[in-house]
Amino acid sequence: MSTPEPVERSDDELVRLVTRDAQSREGQLAASELLGRYQRRVYLWCHRIVRDPERARDLTQDVLVNAWRAMPSFEGRSKFSSWLFVIARNRCFNALASPSLLRDDETDPDQLAVSRPDPARQWEEQVAEDEVLALLNEHLDPDERTALWMRCYERFAVEDITETLRLEGATGARALLQRARRKLRAALESRSKEGERT
Repeated sequence: MSTPEPVERSDDELVRLVTRDAQSREGQLAASELLGRYQRRVYLWCHRIVRDPERARDLTQDVLVNAWRAMPSFEGRSKFSSWLFVIARNRCFNALASPSLLRDDETDPDQLAVSRPDPARQWEEQVAEDEVLALLNEHLDPDERTALWMRCYERFAVEDITETLRLEGATGARALLQRARRKLRAALESRSKEGERT
């Protein structure tokens, strides 16, 4: 008589085990299984941003350790994969912004062209960006925001977003992105009409 194949537990089941008691053996095994499931994907996310295999491996380890520490406080307001992607994105952008990446010891500062941006234009761009971010936060749910960010800013393929966010159904991320864009369009139209009335 053969032993039955073990059933793979869902992300939600594993998260529940971790948040119930992260220090128990069951909680630690669940965390290990869950993070192991995403290790390759986190590496690919990091590599896509930093474009350096060694650095991407280091960042992957950082992301997984940070996620493991924060997992007991994960509230489940979005999919686990979305939450983990946000941690990876933030960690990578922080790494890219580190001073060592912004300084080039071989460049003579006197040879660099001085460009001073127009303060009025900078202010307008900042206001516009803040308004868009406010609309995103106000009108889109966490998965919609993450999918739209991945598509527009990270340039992920729709299939990659579907896989990353573990979206089910035939249309996957395509339907999620269409819904998010429809909501944003409606919010922008509503705001524009309010502006015309004032």
